[in-house]
Amino acid sequence: MKLSLVILAAGMGSRYGGLKQIDPVTEENDKIIDFSIYDALKANFKEVIFIIKKAIEKDFKKQVGDKIAKHIPVKYAYQEVDKVPSWYQINKDRTKPWGTGHALLCAKDLVDNDFAIINADDYYGKNAFSLIATFVNELKDNRMHFAMLGYHIKNTLSENGSVARGVCQMDEHHYLKEINERKTIVKKGDGASYLNDDGKTWTDVKGDTLVSMNFFYFTKEIFSELENKFNDFLKDVKDPLKDEFYLPIFIGDLIKENKATVKVVETKDVWFGVTYQEDKPLVKAEFKKLKDKGLYPKNLW
Repeated sequence: MKLSLVILAAGMGSRYGGLKQIDPVTEENDKIIDFSIYDALKANFKEVIFIIKKAIEKDFKKQVGDKIAKHIPVKYAYQEVDKVPSWYQINKDRTKPWGTGHALLCAKDLVDNDFAIINADDYYGKNAFSLIATFVNELKDNRMHFAMLGYHIKNTLSENGSVARGVCQMDEHHYLKEINERKTIVKKGDGASYLNDDGKTWTDVKGDTLVSMNFFYFTKEIFSELENKFNDFLKDVKDPLKDEFYLPIFIGDLIKENKATVKVVETKDVWFGVTYQEDKPLVKAEFKKLKDKGLYPKNLW
């Protein structure tokens, strides 16, 4: 099956303080995104679709896209605040993007194949893309039957501050029942703790609790539902400056409405990424270890 890779790269890195999707993490000038695309190529993905902002287009193409295009076909979609239905009146002070669900919707007209979607600034582990490719190859009927790579929460935390993750609940067959977006998760002992919606109390979770890192497999049928749900979201916006349309919440709604199934493909790989500037030294050290072990060549491209 022909698979595309869609990469969310439009974020402005507010907690990081810069464009982390094009920030080098090795002496060879590799970005985190380079390792993901390298692994996707090894797993036989056939094209890459970058979702970026027009404001970073020149730098992104120079630092990432032009190099990648020599090895795999590349397309670009653009997430902008004004890419909304004509009936919606945008608040003139809105500068914040509309979220990951909206970002994917911006690529609707470019996606010709079933696809995986990832964040540009997360390293998902050496086995991530092959695990998803294996799942897809074993599917008998893949219409509205999706998958999500599930990480142990203890393997996804930063030492330098809180992170946001989608905490998963599954049935006995590892199908997703519910996914709850927790915006403030911190390390606690061998597990983690997240801030509840009241903003005051905390809930502890075990270290092997599975969470979403925005690594999904979807079929093209996702887009009609995505468009409908985004319209519903806009009709019910509470804060016109800050509300966002999150991909995990959208997926949770589809599951509740019995419109889709999502198989949670568990991985014990360790995530790492640059949520904060303080994360960068550790990330650089980890990538050096991976190259020193021979898991990646010194020069990826």
